[in-house]
Amino acid sequence: MGDYFSKDMEKLNYLLSEIDEVYHDASVRLGVSDSAMRILYTLCIAGDRCPLCDVARLSGSSRQTIHSAAKKLVQEGIVSLEAKNGRDKLICLTEKGSALTKATAQRVIEIENAIFDGWEKEERKQYFRLLSKYLNDLKVRVEKL
Repeated sequence: MGDYFSKDMEKLNYLLSEIDEVYHDASVRLGVSDSAMRILYTLCIAGDRCPLCDVARLSGSSRQTIHSAAKKLVQEGIVSLEAKNGRDKLICLTEKGSALTKATAQRVIEIENAIFDGWEKEERKQYFRLLSKYLNDLKVRVEKL
C-alpha cells in the first residue's frame, strides 16, 4: 500500500489531519462539540440566520450531522428553526446563541484572520491559488471515477 503514496501526499494528509485536530482542540477548549462549532462558525459568517442545507454545504458536514447538532442546539436554546420553503428550514441564532457564537466561533475566526493578516499579500494569493488549483483538479479527477 505504501508504494501508492508519495511523500508529498503523505505530508499533505498529515498537515490536513493536524489542522482538523487543532480545530477539534479549539472546540474542546471552548466547550462546544465539533458539529456545534461548525454551525456557529457558519452562522457567524452567513449572518444570524441561514438555510439549514446551506449550513451543511458551507461547513463541509453532512446534512444528517448538521440536523442532529441543530436539534441539540434547539433543545439548549442556542438556535431556533423556522420554516422556509417546503421542507427546508432556516436555522437562527437566539440571544443565547449570539452570545455563545461570540465566545466560540468568533474567537476562532479572529485567530484565523490574525494568521492571514500576518502573511504577505503575495503569500495569501499564492496559498489560495494553489489550494484552488488542487481542489479543482481533484474535483475533475473524482468525477471521472
